[in-house]
Amino acid sequence: VQLQASGGGLVQAGGSLRLSCTASGSIFSIALMGWHRQSPGKQRELVATVTSTGNTDYADSVKGRFTISRDNAKNTVYLQMNSLKPEDTAVYYCRIFQRATNYWGQGTLVTVSS
Repeated sequence: VQLQASGGGLVQAGGSLRLSCTASGSIFSIALMGWHRQSPGKQRELVATVTSTGNTDYADSVKGRFTISRDNAKNTVYLQMNSLKPEDTAVYYCRIFQRATNYWGQGTLVTVSS
């Protein structure tokens, strides 16, 4: 299984970005897709997840600003990030959970300038 993430970049505070992550390879039934992030000197943290039936969960710090969605036909998960803040600066990693195994993408850098 391979995960390819894209969409990171540099944006000013208050701006928006949309991340995408597509899974390929031995894809069967992806129970959970999600995004995590890691800032310098901090542990990786959960940002948002979405189940195969569309149930979502968000970290308190991004509720109301970020929206996670998925396209099951394309094995793709998206993260729409609005009203970005400098504290959102991090490397964002996508993750899928399939058949009791977690798979991680390579990470995409999001930098929010003040």
